[in-house]
Amino acid sequence: MYNATDFSREFDVSRETLDLYKVWESLLNTWNKSINLVQRTALEDYWNRHARDSHQIVQYLPAHTQTVLDMGSGAGFPGVSLAIALRDTPDARVTLVDSVGKKAAFLRAVKRDLRLPMQVSSKRVEVLNLPPQDVISARAFAPMPKLLEYALPFWGEQTTGIFMKGRKADEEIATARNLFDFTVDKHPSITDSDATIVLVKNLKRITE
Repeated sequence: MYNATDFSREFDVSRETLDLYKVWESLLNTWNKSINLVQRTALEDYWNRHARDSHQIVQYLPAHTQTVLDMGSGAGFPGVSLAIALRDTPDARVTLVDSVGKKAAFLRAVKRDLRLPMQVSSKRVEVLNLPPQDVISARAFAPMPKLLEYALPFWGEQTTGIFMKGRKADEEIATARNLFDFTVDKHPSITDSDATIVLVKNLKRITE
């Protein structure tokens, strides 16, 4: 089974980064006993299904990235991974949003113990008041049309959407084009042959 050593070798991460992922895993194991953050079988495969899956999108962060909005954060995948990647970036702020209070409480514990540049909101994403973000991310949060609807209020000229989608990615993109104009770039996931990382730029609503 893919493990911490495999993760370290594949991504050539620093010892500090690896240690942060290990603390995150420990917190997940502790909290998951009382809160259903992730399925037990998925937690047993933490390094592949969660750490590796989330960390793979770090390479798609634009060089100028300081602000990130992660929608439907759950146990922090991929938002916490992005906060780990940006922890030494001046003025970085990663906003993780999950309307389930217990999940938001877990994310606050992660922020505290890992000392990351995160803020956590338990509000619904559609009522958030944030300026345009450099990056908007999500994994398994909503179909693409709804995802772009949620993201639009936080979209600026330089925003990049990094969305982790499943086997219906092409279908969802086609449907979203009925409502929005955008450019898209797709990359295969390294953890799931049916999954795709969808990068969205230049998002605008189509007006009649």
